[in-house]
Amino acid sequence: MSRQPLIAIKEPVADASAAGTARAAAPERDDRVQQQSLLHRFMGRPESASIAGALLVFAIFGYAASGSGMFALDGILNWQTVAAYLGIISIGACLLMIGGEFDLSMGSMIGFAGMMIAIPPLYFHWPVWLSVLVAFVGCLALGWLNGYLVIKTRLPSFIVTLAFLFILRGLSLALSIHFTNRTIVSGIGALAAEDWLAGALFVGTVGEDLFNWLAAHGMVAMTSDGTPVVHGVPKVILWWGVLLVCSSLVLSFTRIGNWIYAVGGDANAAKNVGVPVKAVKTSLFMFTAFCACLFATLQVCDIGSAAADRGLQKEFEAIIAAVIGGTLLTGGYGSVVGASVGALIFGVVQIGITYTDANSDWFRVFLGLMLLVAVIFNNFVRRRVTESR
Repeated sequence: MSRQPLIAIKEPVADASAAGTARAAAPERDDRVQQQSLLHRFMGRPESASIAGALLVFAIFGYAASGSGMFALDGILNWQTVAAYLGIISIGACLLMIGGEFDLSMGSMIGFAGMMIAIPPLYFHWPVWLSVLVAFVGCLALGWLNGYLVIKTRLPSFIVTLAFLFILRGLSLALSIHFTNRTIVSGIGALAAEDWLAGALFVGTVGEDLFNWLAAHGMVAMTSDGTPVVHGVPKVILWWGVLLVCSSLVLSFTRIGNWIYAVGGDANAAKNVGVPVKAVKTSLFMFTAFCACLFATLQVCDIGSAAADRGLQKEFEAIIAAVIGGTLLTGGYGSVVGASVGALIFGVVQIGITYTDANSDWFRVFLGLMLLVAVIFNNFVRRRVTESR
């Protein structure tokens, strides 16, 4: 009985000594853990590789195209416009890939949507806003059909959307030949500029007054007739920014974003915990169709014509941009910010080559190499981060 107090006294002393030792060692261990976690968080972000690649591309062209005007205001808007068009569809492709599916019909849908926008006003005297509305509704319906067939038949989305790639490309060609006997339908630009909806949302630039003021105060270069070399920011860049912000917020801070990651990671497990897998996948196919139609609308209103071959191979470029941005081909992992950075790399390289002495034919070689390097690097980073946890 007398030993119990002695044990009771000695145990707190040992505990206090251990606690003091733990407290003394805690700051050093916490610092190491914090440094390690910061590195892991950075390396584990999907867009980390694309940001590093973008910095490298800017450094290369900053040296190779120095003094050529590539990084002047007009040059910047040139490659940003190219990047914005690709960025719009790469966001849709990225979200769908995170959800575990592919859409190879996006490029053909661009050409088909362009025909739906251009033909009715020119040959049936529809207002442009109505043809634009019909084009969006039609593309959303096609996106729903893609999703429905993938879910209902359980066929790979690669096969289903590959079939629609040929169907929509053939319809675009047939419609243009039927109405014009050519593969190009032109003359829609003036009608779109005068339309109350298309003119406000899709035609021209914004910020003209600001650029005129900057030119008047010598901050922007002017042409020989006294107008600024840059009249404003193309609306496609604004659309790209709006889609990027909205998609990032949805993916990062909403239940829908969690559903998209869950469906792409393991659709059966997501279904077992109550995630509406069918609705999520169908919605993602519809969103990619929306992005393709938005691309077509902006392009038709900007160029003033539609062509049967518009959007050729754009589906592959969008997928490559998403992969460069860190999106895994297996689904469940990716970032729309990374996909947009991948699209920015495309724009810089495609336009930057014209500012150098390099042959522009090497652009496709660059795309293939970037895809291969991005896939290898993404898999390497994912393994390292997973093994270290």
